[in-house]
Amino acid sequence: MALAWNPFRKNSNKASDESRFASLFARFAAGGDEISLWMALVDAVRPARRAEDAGNTLAALTRSLATRPDARAALRAALSRLFVEHKQVSLYVTSGMLPHHGFLSEMARRISHRLLPDVVDTGYLRDLLAVIFHCKGDEDWVEAVSDETWTAFFNIILTGEEGDREGDKESGEACTEIAGDTLPAAVSEMLEALRMLSYHVSSIGLDPELVRVDPQLEEVESPFLAQNAEVVEYLHAYREWWSDPATPLESEAHLGVMLDQCNDVLQRVRRRATRRGTSLTLTLTLERLHQHLDRIHELLGLLRELHQSRDIVPLLPQAVALFKRLVRAECRKNRLSDYWSTNVGLLSRRMTESAGKTGEKYITTTRHEYFAMLGSAALGGFIIALMSAFKIVLAARHMPPLTEALCFCLNYGIGFALIHILGGTVATKQPAMTANAIAASIEETRGKIRNLDDLADTVVRTLRSQFAAIAGNLGLSIPMAILFSFVFWHLSGAPFIDADKADALLADASPLSGAPFFAAVAGVCLFLSGLIAAYYDNLAAYNRIPERLAQLRWPRRLFGAAVMQRFAAYVENNLGALAGNFFFGFLLGGATAIGMLFGLPLDIRHIAFSAAYTGYAAAAHSFELPAAAVAITAAGVLLIGLVNLLVSFTLALYVAMRSRGITFAQGRVLSTLVLRRFLTRPLTFFFPPLADSPPAPPPPESNGAAGNGA
Repeated sequence: MALAWNPFRKNSNKASDESRFASLFARFAAGGDEISLWMALVDAVRPARRAEDAGNTLAALTRSLATRPDARAALRAALSRLFVEHKQVSLYVTSGMLPHHGFLSEMARRISHRLLPDVVDTGYLRDLLAVIFHCKGDEDWVEAVSDETWTAFFNIILTGEEGDREGDKESGEACTEIAGDTLPAAVSEMLEALRMLSYHVSSIGLDPELVRVDPQLEEVESPFLAQNAEVVEYLHAYREWWSDPATPLESEAHLGVMLDQCNDVLQRVRRRATRRGTSLTLTLTLERLHQHLDRIHELLGLLRELHQSRDIVPLLPQAVALFKRLVRAECRKNRLSDYWSTNVGLLSRRMTESAGKTGEKYITTTRHEYFAMLGSAALGGFIIALMSAFKIVLAARHMPPLTEALCFCLNYGIGFALIHILGGTVATKQPAMTANAIAASIEETRGKIRNLDDLADTVVRTLRSQFAAIAGNLGLSIPMAILFSFVFWHLSGAPFIDADKADALLADASPLSGAPFFAAVAGVCLFLSGLIAAYYDNLAAYNRIPERLAQLRWPRRLFGAAVMQRFAAYVENNLGALAGNFFFGFLLGGATAIGMLFGLPLDIRHIAFSAAYTGYAAAAHSFELPAAAVAITAAGVLLIGLVNLLVSFTLALYVAMRSRGITFAQGRVLSTLVLRRFLTRPLTFFFPPLADSPPAPPPPESNGAAGNGA
């Protein structure tokens, strides 16, 4: 739905504030259908183009109200009736909360309500809010208007003069202090909403998924149950205090302690879930619990301000913040994209946290770790050269398309799994892992500029580790391809590939072909394989697969308990990596098969395989390639590697940061710090300095027996 045309904005630069809003004020003074009156007010503020313009319009409306006591009185009366005549509990309890039913059920509900909207009952403030803010983008401009501007607007309606309370009383303006011993309808609704939220927290806290992760909830009194007793006592005490202000409200402190304990348990369950695994149900349950506790704190903040001053104005800043969240929730309650992204973000956070822990081992610090990475990457390059040879042999067999695709997938999948089992490294597998480790560092660094130097050092170490992995892969895959070609020629008397096949392999690596696009496809496969690895790590922890393997009886009798314990430990630490590598092979082989099946120009390019193919092609031409062909092929291989790394790293970093709900405002500062390091110490990007190596252990102190071990 397009933004509504705003008649109050026509010739706004020439007309005064009074004339711009005169007809609006006249409608409020005349009365009538209040729903259309509030819709007209929102239409007057709604911007025609930029969301930021709404702030200027609302400020102009506030200035105009300052000169119109009659308009203020009409708006004040309408605002009062809004909270007296409409039910508010559902607005506080359900708006912005994840539903209790399943993911698919909620998706189906949103689809059906988008096609056939639900019946609107304006007797509920929640439905009324959705009717008033009915245009697409309303939530954006409501958020764009500053809290101060909204506070000033509501303050001018309630008091007449912004911040001048004594002047209000002298001028006869309505006072915002709430007198009398009868609980106002709005306060009563907030208390009832608080009670319902407390019951929901108790119910969620008894979920079996939480008890599975934290068995202590069964052994000691659950704070989720105890908080309900404190809330009930607090509500009773609050009502008594309202009737008799001399009554102390001592239960508020006890309630705060119980809510803090609930938050502590929530954080403890989340930490344990990272070790014991999570599920879709547990992830959504924890998020719902977090949302309910936050809403309880928001309502308690409003009630606390009322208790301190029994006045509306001091709680306006908190009320405005809640108002913005509720408007956004109601405007987007049927958005499929919001619900999908929320759930995917929750799941991807769990998966990326697992990948981030795995990725830490791919970031080298010391020279010993650097050379270990170089050696493991060399082993990976050796196996990739053999995998490339198998791929060439399989392609030469000209098998049926489906059979050929399956053979390619198995060649890739088994080869990558073998590299992991033998302790090798594939350079392009690193970004999907290291990006999550960097995202975790960004989350820790957020708001702490002094820690950016440490984060810049982490980026440098990551780039250096990536260089070592690429150097190891290419440094052995190309020589091994050449050596294999010579051995094959020596044993068979014929070249491993002919000149036409060599030319085709060189053409595939050329940057003038579709190599960059196909390299991006491989980068997406690399990113997906990282998520798959994290998924299987979580699956192993959640289903306790290692423990279940260790307790199998017949393998324990056949191999012995010690062997099964070691096997279970290996599965615990490597199931995700093995699954990720195996499925990565199927993703690479499947991409080509899908392109063949649907007639799409779809293929993959991987830097290590392209380098190995270049070695085979060079050997087939007896190293008599023109210099221009060598330069073009080398540039193509490097471009393929760059696209592989950039696509997989960017996707992994985006998902990791999105799942944590963070943006990195200091990105420019970090880039400057990294660039400064490159200009001053460029070698550190390729080789670890001596300072990064751990200091040598001090010599043992002489105790008269130093020579006994010689």
